[in-house]
Amino acid sequence: MGAKGEKTKQLICQCAFCLFAEKGFKDVTMKDICERTKLSRGGLYRHYESTSQIFLEIVKVLMASQQNEFEEKLKAKVPAREILYDVLERYENEMTDSEHSLSIAIYEFFSSPSMAKSNNSIRQQYETSKDMWTALIRYGIQTGEFSSVDPEAVYDLIVFSYQGVRMYSKLMEIDDCIPKGITSQIKTLLLKDPAGC
Repeated sequence: MGAKGEKTKQLICQCAFCLFAEKGFKDVTMKDICERTKLSRGGLYRHYESTSQIFLEIVKVLMASQQNEFEEKLKAKVPAREILYDVLERYENEMTDSEHSLSIAIYEFFSSPSMAKSNNSIRQQYETSKDMWTALIRYGIQTGEFSSVDPEAVYDLIVFSYQGVRMYSKLMEIDDCIPKGITSQIKTLLLKDPAGC
């Protein structure tokens, strides 16, 4: 595919992301995406066959982006504390940003019976994310920056707190102190010296 085709696919995914964040997964149609992108139906179908295919592409790109970020920083031996602070700061912002949250769409998409049995299950997304986080936590323990903790249990605390607040942010207004309190407790749990920067 040429550069023009790649640009068109990026446009489709950007516009579809906004629609999925606004309406959830079930209420977005290919017609909605055509209208938002100003592409003809043929132009859209040249790149994607369904809203499911587009949604999976968005999730894949988001997961790959986070995985690359973690891998590059660990490979460059960036201090674990610095990686943790960067990610948790972003998570704080995302937890209260209901306009750009895919939480409802993710729930709708992955809770369908066909997705539960597919290779693209939410379990696969969970495991991929767990691998990234546990690698960071083990790295922090090895460098002496993090306390000796159960990496998998801490990951569960992080992911379910983060996703829970994101889900609630679609349903009610979330005060900034909630994500700040969660990230503060994660830092206290992980860091040997939470006050230091």
